[in-house]
Amino acid sequence: MNNRPERNTGNNTVLRTRNLGKQVSSPEGPLTILDDVSLEIGAGETVALIGPSGAGKTTLLALLAGLDRPTIGDVQLCGEDLTAMDEDGRARVRGRHVGFVFQSFHLVSSLTALENVMLPLELAGAAGAAARAREALDSVGLERRTTHYPKQLSGGEKQRVAIARAFVTRPSILFADEPTGNLDAASGDRVADLLFNLNEQSDTTLVLVTHDRELAGRCDRIIELEAGRMVS
Repeated sequence: MNNRPERNTGNNTVLRTRNLGKQVSSPEGPLTILDDVSLEIGAGETVALIGPSGAGKTTLLALLAGLDRPTIGDVQLCGEDLTAMDEDGRARVRGRHVGFVFQSFHLVSSLTALENVMLPLELAGAAGAAARAREALDSVGLERRTTHYPKQLSGGEKQRVAIARAFVTRPSILFADEPTGNLDAASGDRVADLLFNLNEQSDTTLVLVTHDRELAGRCDRIIELEAGRMVS
């Protein structure tokens, strides 16, 4: 049961899909990964995508974020039609509007915590990247880890760096794929608290893939997938 009070998201739709489908080739013929997924997600809303392994959660996340293209249907992200764009166009939209947190952190091993957080700002040509990155690391409690490399950080600390990197660009929408999946229970709880607190403070839309129904229950809404179709 979701006991989290709903926020007023207004009428602004950040993400919309219509009849979204994804097929891939297999030795047995075409394999349907997603089938007829239509949804709308509002500004400031938190949404969990749940379902068993193989249900299509990560595939749907990739389509919503423009990391992959659907076989059929369309995706509108922040008013822009991702389906009509090439990869360069989708990358530009992601750079303007999107943050990511992954299960495996995806930190650059040769960069310090500070440099990892600065990276998306520098790629965007943003001013004051170092100062903004320090502020982001402060917000996740890592002000004393700025010069540490990923190999010098615990799993929970790595994920906090990843969260700081995701929020430093002030994204309209944050996609998180199993953000606590590689962490022990205590570290996972701390990371989840941090993710939801920062999300609420920044009024960012959050789309979260998880197997953890307790974590999903912290969201405003749960979308359940089964065999590539929405069942709730």
